[in-house]
Amino acid sequence: MYTEIVPDCSKATLQGVIRGKVSLDSVIHSENWRGYNGLVDLGYRKHLRVDHGSDEFTSGSSHINGSEGFRGYAKMRLAGFRGMSKSTFYLHVKECEFRYNYRGKNIYKILLKFFRNKPPF
Repeated sequence: MYTEIVPDCSKATLQGVIRGKVSLDSVIHSENWRGYNGLVDLGYRKHLRVDHGSDEFTSGSSHINGSEGFRGYAKMRLAGFRGMSKSTFYLHVKECEFRYNYRGKNIYKILLKFFRNKPPF
């Protein structure tokens, strides 16, 4: 999972983020938001969609359960703060991203290894 706070959900903004993080040989699964239009024209191999507006939550083997799972996880985790400063929101979201990506693993050991390889001081 990768998170980024964007200024808007326009096609240009979303495609810029996707181009910067997703390799061209990837198969992209998304909802039917118009901001995702044109990804195949940019060179992506395949773009599969589900149309939540028509009560479609899976289309063959295509679904976005991973991103919806993350969204639910982050909402539950962030709700426990009962509000937060706008200036720290990004850090909280990135922490949720890290915890979600390493769920089921020993985060303590992962952080120890990271800090041994890249000490903060």
